[in-house]
Amino acid sequence: MTDIKKIRNFAIIAHIDHGKSTVSDRLIELYSEDLPNKMTSQLLDSMDIEKERGITIKAQTVRLNCNGYIFNLIDTPGHVDFSYEVNRSLAACEGSVLLVDASQGVEAQTLANIYHALDNNHSIIVALNKIDLPAANPSKVKSQIEDVIGISAEDAIDVSAKTGEGIEDLARAVISRLPSPSGSMDKPLRALIVDSWYDNYLGVVVLIRIIDGVISPKMEVITMSNKVKHVITQVGIFSPKKTYIDQLSAGEIGFITANIKSTTSCRVGDTITVSNGSEDALPGFKSLQSMVFCGLFPVSSDDFKELKKAVEKLHLNDAGFEFEVESSDALGYGFHCGFLGLLHLEITIERLEREFDLDLITTAPSVMYKISTKNGNELNIHNPGDMPDVTTIERVLEPTIVATIIAPQSFVGSIMQICIERRCEDFNTSYSGERAIMSCIMPLSEIVFDFYDRLKSISSGYASFNWEKGEYKEADIVKLSILINEEKVDALSLLINRDSAENRGREICKRLKELIPKHLFKIPIQAAIGGKIIARETINALRKDVTSKCYGGDVSRKRKLIEKQKKGKKKMREVGNVQVPQKVFIEALKINHNK
Repeated sequence: MTDIKKIRNFAIIAHIDHGKSTVSDRLIELYSEDLPNKMTSQLLDSMDIEKERGITIKAQTVRLNCNGYIFNLIDTPGHVDFSYEVNRSLAACEGSVLLVDASQGVEAQTLANIYHALDNNHSIIVALNKIDLPAANPSKVKSQIEDVIGISAEDAIDVSAKTGEGIEDLARAVISRLPSPSGSMDKPLRALIVDSWYDNYLGVVVLIRIIDGVISPKMEVITMSNKVKHVITQVGIFSPKKTYIDQLSAGEIGFITANIKSTTSCRVGDTITVSNGSEDALPGFKSLQSMVFCGLFPVSSDDFKELKKAVEKLHLNDAGFEFEVESSDALGYGFHCGFLGLLHLEITIERLEREFDLDLITTAPSVMYKISTKNGNELNIHNPGDMPDVTTIERVLEPTIVATIIAPQSFVGSIMQICIERRCEDFNTSYSGERAIMSCIMPLSEIVFDFYDRLKSISSGYASFNWEKGEYKEADIVKLSILINEEKVDALSLLINRDSAENRGREICKRLKELIPKHLFKIPIQAAIGGKIIARETINALRKDVTSKCYGGDVSRKRKLIEKQKKGKKKMREVGNVQVPQKVFIEALKINHNK
């Protein structure tokens, strides 16, 4: 049984690409008792897509033995879309290692993550990474940490995850500066569900942090939110390999299996106890809420069943991914899906295409609007097809975000300009040395398309961006419909602010004009709000020279043939159908086409 005073539970938190996973690799190399035969970089990043992109998507846990002390280390993601992974990791720990790039300094998500750690009453160790780089300036970055974040960096540890310099000093600091867990093995079992995922052979695997008591195989436990009972079959740890042990006791982090078939039976954040055990549930952490929505359709309608299997399987391992069946006249059957953000959306689509060999069409991303109707109903709308008639709407509320942007001072004017274009409010700027810290309130819908790319472009890549969910505010939101040959195409509809609708409508009409092939009659492409047309493009008819066989003769013969052709085209215009190839929707609905 592990001495609770010898346990240190901590997370590594940082901005994207500041070296969290590489520091984890060095600690594993030094202190793992079960080092893999072939030690690869980013060992805790289990998905190929994580290694290829150099980002952490899912928080991973490893147990290390450092000079008689047990380290339960959690490597967390840095991107804002996966802040939920950070939140639940922090709930399982007593301390955090704040990693800051010694050449780049404090970034937007450095601020966000350290505030999450402080909200969880964590003890903080500051570590400056990449001190081996020529551009590294540790003293400047320490001052920045104290000025911007407001915590002491006097005892910051200089490390180089690449060379291994300072890693042992960091381990000693974890032992001396971070507290051991509080809890008792003699009290009834209380354990926090930190994560859960589906394994084809074991069923649902549940990652838990034991607060009080002991858990072992053959014990009957109960989840407090739904009162469902489970009999534990296996108990284990990651070291980093999956290792089965006899029991987990107070203060430890490990996994359990219990022949659970669905992750909904053991929700993340729930408390596990025993019958007649503790009645006080643990506080858990914030529940997941989708922020961005879009439709997913197979290119071939024959692949719908395969897509259904794929989204169901992916949902078992990604609690932030939601889906429901929907149908479209243009695209057939598919799914309307919810995501935690744009990167989460992009990663999910890439996983579906890569892991399940699917070709997908995605509709334009949207957000959740709250609509109050004149008869007193309250509606949550994220699909343009569900928008009620405009005459029945009392008001529309749209979600906002609190955005934080950190960039060199020379870019403040340009950044302020694009924020104003995106309807920002309460723009505030403060300065720390050569860097500006900007904050504002902005509609979530305004960052969905190309805001981040434009921000990176105008700042030459130096700006960092982070956002947190804000309140809902009243807005003039309309449904922009696209008509091809005077027929609405539901797959191209979107919800948008009225001030932006005309420009977006023109863009879509111009793009469709380029993509849709010519027919034997003119095809109008229109963008409309209700019954009002706000943009139009026309695809001219294919022309056939009906007078080519008239050699000489009276000009009236040629006129008669041309008039006959006009009548034929008019009739075809009235009864003809526009054949829109599938590839037109694929190109028109590409998420990045507006960039």
